[in-house]
Amino acid sequence: MITNHISAEVGNPLIPAVPDLFWSSVVFVILLAFFWVKVLPGFKKTLDDRTEAIEGRLAAAERAQAEVAEKTAEIAKAQENSRAEAAEVREQARVEGVAILAELKEHANQEAARITATAKAQIEAERQAALISLRAEVGTLAIELASQVVGASLKSDKVATGVVDSFLAELETNDKASKGK
Repeated sequence: MITNHISAEVGNPLIPAVPDLFWSSVVFVILLAFFWVKVLPGFKKTLDDRTEAIEGRLAAAERAQAEVAEKTAEIAKAQENSRAEAAEVREQARVEGVAILAELKEHANQEAARITATAKAQIEAERQAALISLRAEVGTLAIELASQVVGASLKSDKVATGVVDSFLAELETNDKASKGK
């Protein structure tokens, strides 16, 4: 019988006895209250601190990103201003180049005109000198020829000059008439 009594008291090993359930519940409530009052606020504070730190870093990252965007916009604007200024400098240089080229052409034209005028004047002077020399030579030859043909001496200057001038005038008239035809 002893064995029966023990087996009746033991019952199901998976189901605890009521006093064990009561005291286990009391301990659980005490531990729950301890965690609720002491441990949970510490965890909550730690989590709140971490949340604030993360949010602070996010805000700092957003500010940094805004600053980077602002700096990027400033750099883009500065680049655009630099491009516009470079284009203006190029255009001004082109205009100055055109002006310098026009000035050089004008100077070259003036120099060419001066050289041409000098050359024409020199050619005219040489032509006049050749004409005078030719007249004197032709006059001398004409006088010698006339002296031999007429047999008279035309050595006097006035008579010789008159004969030579009339002869040359007649030659020029014939030359102009032949050129006109």
